[in-house]
Parts: sequence; structure tokens; C-alpha cells
Amino acid sequence: MGLQLGFAALLLLVIALAGSTFRILREYERGVVFQLGRFWQVKGPGLILLIPVVQQMVRVDLRTVVLDVPPQDVITRDNVSVKVNAVLYFRVLDPQKAIIQVEDFLMATSQLAQTTLRAVLGKHELDELLAERERLNTDIQQVLDAQTDAWGIKVANVEIKHVDLNESMVRAIARQAEAERERRAKVIHAEGELQASEKLMQAAEMLGRQPGAMQLRYMQTLSSIAGDKTSTIVFPLPIELLKGMADLSSKE
Repeated sequence: MGLQLGFAALLLLVIALAGSTFRILREYERGVVFQLGRFWQVKGPGLILLIPVVQQMVRVDLRTVVLDVPPQDVITRDNVSVKVNAVLYFRVLDPQKAIIQVEDFLMATSQLAQTTLRAVLGKHELDELLAERERLNTDIQQVLDAQTDAWGIKVANVEIKHVDLNESMVRAIARQAEAERERRAKVIHAEGELQASEKLMQAAEMLGRQPGAMQLRYMQTLSSIAGDKTSTIVFPLPIELLKGMADLSSKE
């Protein structure tokens, strides 16, 4: 009985040693191996052999990580308070740095993304924040990529998801947009009046140079008025005709 128990204990020990000796890493995983507490090398993928007790391994995932940056209170350069959240895409390029240079690279990258988001967006006005997201995304990505390079991390992309404004600011923006539309309408109307006046001036100059053209235009106007039966037309008589009639009456 004692022999069986000893054999079972030995078997369990062998299984435990085998489990700590053989490790299998997937294609997207790497193992940072430490030997007696000191960095030894990066291994993987495939079957990895470790010396029990002497060597320890930390798994690192090399796939792209999608990190949701929680909403941040941002005060823009023109003193407008907004809430902005974003999504961050990054991956580990150097597993050794990611494990040795920072305690928790996921947490560190998340915290750095939050502070960088507030710092970069705070340098811009609200109009830029709403209209130039692509440029702001690039600015944030470049800052994060430079700061995480020491951790062996590559920030591939940053996308601003939402910019939330309070109701009073939304109403103010709506009034501003309406005022801008009215301004453009007035400018277009004024430009049309200017162009029309220039054309009328040109037409008046042409008619003034040709007296017969003025009479022709006069007749055309009378013809167009005569088409309306509800109108009363008063024909002005030339002064020369009136003088002739007065002379005739005096002779009689």
C-alpha cells in the first residue's frame, strides 16, 4: 500500500515537472524567458522547453489590441468644456521591452492615452475639434507612438469616436450656423443686385446712344402692358403734338 502511494506521488511529481517544462506558444504568442530572475531570451512560437524552478516564462500576445479610451473632460483653447472618447489600436513589437520596461503595458498605455487625449485636444478650438478629426487623430497617434516606443509598443491608429457637448453649447452652435446661413444669403442677394444694376446701366447706355432704340423699347413695353385687361393705360402725348394743337386753336 505504501509502495502504491509512493508511486502515485512520484507520478504526480513527474506530471507537474512535465507541465512546467513543456510549454506551447501559438503563432501570435512569444515567451519572455527569465533564468534565475535574469532575462535570458524570447522564445516561440511552438514547443518551448524550460528548466523547472530555474527558468520562468511570461507570455506576450503580439496581436493588435483595441483599447477603448473612456470619456475625458477636455477644455478647448476657446474655453469650451466637452467630453471626448476615442479608440486606440496598438501592438507589441518588442516583447522584452514590454515586460521589462513597464509593469503593465496595457494599463500604462491606457493611462497615457487618456492624458495625451486631454493634452492634445486642449490645444485646439472647438471648431477644429469638430471639423478636423483626421488631423487630430494623427497628432495623438504620433505623440503616443513616440512615448510608447520605449515599451516596445507600436501605436498604429487613434480614432476620436464622440465629442459630446452640453445642450446650451449645442443651441449656441445652431444659432451660429443659422446666422452664417443668413449672412451667406444676404451676400448672394447683394451680389445679384450688383450684377443686375451693372447690366441695367449697360442697357441704359446703349439705349441712350440710339434714340430709335428707346422708342422701340417704349412700344414693346406698351404691348406687354396691353395684354393685361385689368390695367388702365394712359398714353403720354409728345410735347411737340400738344404745341401743334395749341397753335391750331389760337388761329381759329
